[in-house]
Amino acid sequence: MDTKFMTELTHLGASVDLPSSSRPKVAPIYMSSAYVFDSSKTCNDVSYERKEGYLYGSYGNPTTDCLKEIIQNLECGEAAEVFSSGMSAITLAIMSQVKSGDHIIANSVIYGNSFKFLKSELEGQYNIEVTMVDLNEENLHEYFKDNTKLVYAESISNPLINVLDIERISKIAHDYGAKLLVDNTFATPIVCQPLKLGADIVVHSATKFLNGHSDIMAGIVVSTKEVMDRVIDLSRTYGPIISPFDAWLLTRSMRTLELRVNKHCDNAMKLARYLESNDKIGKVFYPGLESFEDHGLATEIFNNGQYGAMLAVDLGSLEMIEEFIKRSKLAKIVASLGSFTTSLCDTTITHSGMTREERIEMGLPDGLLRISTGLENIEDIIEEFDMIINEIMKEGVLINHG
Repeated sequence: MDTKFMTELTHLGASVDLPSSSRPKVAPIYMSSAYVFDSSKTCNDVSYERKEGYLYGSYGNPTTDCLKEIIQNLECGEAAEVFSSGMSAITLAIMSQVKSGDHIIANSVIYGNSFKFLKSELEGQYNIEVTMVDLNEENLHEYFKDNTKLVYAESISNPLINVLDIERISKIAHDYGAKLLVDNTFATPIVCQPLKLGADIVVHSATKFLNGHSDIMAGIVVSTKEVMDRVIDLSRTYGPIISPFDAWLLTRSMRTLELRVNKHCDNAMKLARYLESNDKIGKVFYPGLESFEDHGLATEIFNNGQYGAMLAVDLGSLEMIEEFIKRSKLAKIVASLGSFTTSLCDTTITHSGMTREERIEMGLPDGLLRISTGLENIEDIIEEFDMIINEIMKEGVLINHG
């Protein structure tokens, strides 16, 4: 039968049969958003999970499955799902566990958009009560209620770099029938594995260290199969699915995660020690420093003697931060973190969804500068920071040690 050009253009080259003697070293990118079936019955069997297979892009993709296999094993979970952003992962994980009339306990210092979702959306719009508290408080029991369903926190808090006592908090939460959800973005599973410490659900903004190259956005949820079935069901309604290409890029990045994170952490320790030794600036927030209040806890629960790549320093005021950033050539202001270069960010950006009064109430000083340590020769960063601080001091601008 003769065919016309358009028929050939739309039907030929739809599949390639690889020789049985070889296979790709790197898993290919499956960009298809839909899959073909030989019969309606087969399609229905796959749809209702009576038979293995792929149905539709938002229901699963072979490229995404490669990524899920890596992350669920790194985080010691039974199942995982990958989404188009960190906030997609966070919101779906939370929403999978609560309904109107329920109660959530959240750590008092968390990422600004997580705070906004909990307080403005869930509490403000959906009748879900949210109590913000320092989860490392001794009297944590007092905040639980009969309708408390979830405890939410970060393994390393954004931006005060406090460390969560996951084992203790998970035991208390379980005593009241609640689950503990931990955002492990700052630590990564190289530094901390919350599920092994008793947490029930782990989320990541994989845009950050897991990817490490500032070229995609992604979010990940890891938990038991039972929890993930509910998360996945919600995701098919709300639809924040990662593209196969981004999943492929993230899989590529995961291959070097341990190498990168170990270098990030080593650099952060050296930078934190320099900053602490400089008497011209204020408090340095980093778990690797013996002087830091959470150092002992971090040493106990973190892996391989590493303390993460995130630190913060109190420069006293927003004006001082502006002076510092204006002079910096290597470390630039970036509204993200976890990339190959050292980046800076202040609380008006990290917590832009909050008022200044809310930030102060949370304990975030105006002069807090968050530093995401990169992969550079850290001596170059230290040399530049030292030069900037000395320049500022020579000009008579005093840094408030507050």
